[in-house]
Amino acid sequence: MIVIEAKEPVIEKLPVFTRSQGVGFRKFLQERKRFLVWKRVIDIVFSSLIIVLILSWLLPIIAILIKLSSKGPVFFIQKRVGFLGKSFSCIKFRTMVVNEDANTKQAIEDDPRITKFGRFLRLSNIDELPQFFNVLIGEMSTVGPRPHMHIDCNDFSKVIANYKFRSISKPGITGLAQVKGCRGPVKDEESIFRRFQWDSFYVRNQDYKLDGRIIGLTIICTLKSLYSVTFHGKKKHEKKEMQINYQLNAGEYLN
Repeated sequence: MIVIEAKEPVIEKLPVFTRSQGVGFRKFLQERKRFLVWKRVIDIVFSSLIIVLILSWLLPIIAILIKLSSKGPVFFIQKRVGFLGKSFSCIKFRTMVVNEDANTKQAIEDDPRITKFGRFLRLSNIDELPQFFNVLIGEMSTVGPRPHMHIDCNDFSKVIANYKFRSISKPGITGLAQVKGCRGPVKDEESIFRRFQWDSFYVRNQDYKLDGRIIGLTIICTLKSLYSVTFHGKKKHEKKEMQINYQLNAGEYLN
């Protein structure tokens, strides 16, 4: 069950979940069994294509540039919270200099730990591509709530009692919260509420149509980011959150 208590400005225009909408985990799986099987099949096919068609040639290039930009490993591997709270090793291209705070301190805008090439990788979202290996072996999905560091998950749980509800879905490379504009470091309680509400909405309403639209918007956003980074040197600040029109069972819309 999800019960959220927050000030009105925080929950305005966001889906709010109450006791009447609570569902058991077993019933949740039974209702979505067919969808989850096909979702896994699609994840295997899609991640395999990305690895073979893109990472097979891009990975060596990125590896060389990372090595030239700073000392340290090519990949940054971090323990994060996965499906049902189980810990897993999340893989990313390393974008920072090697530092002791990497597993406890979120990266912020203009973080001095981020290398010049690492900044490009982050702005273009290329640093996330190795996570398709996580998808292939079943630790992640292409679409789902983004996996958090354990320290962040614990801190967020102090703000929202049922925060770990989002972990009954596999973490994703992209998610509803991300295409709705909830990206980057969490700055305050409001941003925690917003991310949680979009993530919990996705967990309850995930289906082929919603996954497809999230993937489509993610591709568009990534292409725009690559264009902006390549020709303008930095990603333009988004003044407005990206919108998704998605019809709910109750006939309402998520705008």
